[in-house]
Amino acid sequence: MASRIPVPAELPQQAALTSPDHPWPLRLLSAKIKEYISAMSRLWVEGEVITLQRRPGAKVQFLTLRDLDANNSITVKILSFLLPDSVQPGSRVVVCAKPDFYEGNGSLSLWADEIRPVGLGDILARLEMLKKQLAAEGLFDPRHKQPLPFLPQKIGLICGRNTKAKEDVEVNARLRWPSVAFDTREVQVQGNGAVDAMLEALAALDARPEVDVIVLARGGGSVEDLLPFSDERLVRAAASAHTPVVSAIGHEGDSPILDLAADVRASTPTDAAKLLVPDVSEEYAGIAEARVRMRNTISARLTQAGRELEAILARPPFARPQTMIDMRESDLSSLRLWLRNHIRRTLDSSAAEQSNLLSRLRALSPQATLDRGYSILRDNAGIVTDAQNVSVGQNLHAILSSGSLELGVTTVHEGERHG
Repeated sequence: MASRIPVPAELPQQAALTSPDHPWPLRLLSAKIKEYISAMSRLWVEGEVITLQRRPGAKVQFLTLRDLDANNSITVKILSFLLPDSVQPGSRVVVCAKPDFYEGNGSLSLWADEIRPVGLGDILARLEMLKKQLAAEGLFDPRHKQPLPFLPQKIGLICGRNTKAKEDVEVNARLRWPSVAFDTREVQVQGNGAVDAMLEALAALDARPEVDVIVLARGGGSVEDLLPFSDERLVRAAASAHTPVVSAIGHEGDSPILDLAADVRASTPTDAAKLLVPDVSEEYAGIAEARVRMRNTISARLTQAGRELEAILARPPFARPQTMIDMRESDLSSLRLWLRNHIRRTLDSSAAEQSNLLSRLRALSPQATLDRGYSILRDNAGIVTDAQNVSVGQNLHAILSSGSLELGVTTVHEGERHG
């Protein structure tokens, strides 16, 4: 057994004898505590593995062991080859270890030489059951998630008081878009009362119409530190919020249930800033590139249109429009000449036909018969063609080729025909 640490003669020999005028130096107290703890024997202790990040190639692995019923935790150190692969965050284990006190920072830990998993931890088991229940209700359905606005008018931020997460979100967002505005609510995000504080902030921000997106941000921590972000009330409130909700909790490996219910999950608060607003320099570069492309496109189209116009103007109707007029003038002259000749031929033909008809008409005319020395006798009833119809003493009218005569019948000779 190690020898007891001597107390200098000028100092109180026992802790109970110390006073404001005669205190122990902190180094002596630390040495006494270490002496006392070193005297403790190996013991078996039960708990739940909350954090465990295996370090490949390291001789010693570190894990955090938490009491199953109380909020007590302690760091456990164990040689890598003594740590079973089956031990994972959430495992319920029993550990054989010797207490160890580090004087440098006054921390208590356990040096383990054996660890046995005995089942899944109560906390993670309850979280897993809650996760399955909420998933069955459809709270994580991608169809219910809202898209983030391209450029929010104002960003609602829920974070801890004086935390790095607030700076990560606000500073990085303003680096990307300097004019972005925040409505930041610094509330308790760990321990008792954290859920109620975050619910109140979430409801207040969701009720403000100028807030276009709400971010819940927190830096990394142990599973118990992040438990408020897996609380059923907070998860349901985020899923039912009218404003899009971004979950930016912890580091890449942390995954509270809020990540599943939020509209967008950011791996870190810094990543959330990148998702919330566009990069103004990238947008300017995109606009400049678009202007160049637009200018090149317009120039190319104008060049192509100029070529097409030149090709059109090179066509004969545009290059020598007088030729079309000359050709049409020649066509009109030819048509006019043809029309005149056609009309002349038609008139000549009609005149000849008219003359022929006139000759035939004249040949058939009674006047022609009269001109040959014949005459026409008429009585009151009409033309006299038969002597039987005339009586002696009857007056007749004789039509000659030129002039007429009034005659009286003195003799009638019936039945005689003259050839």
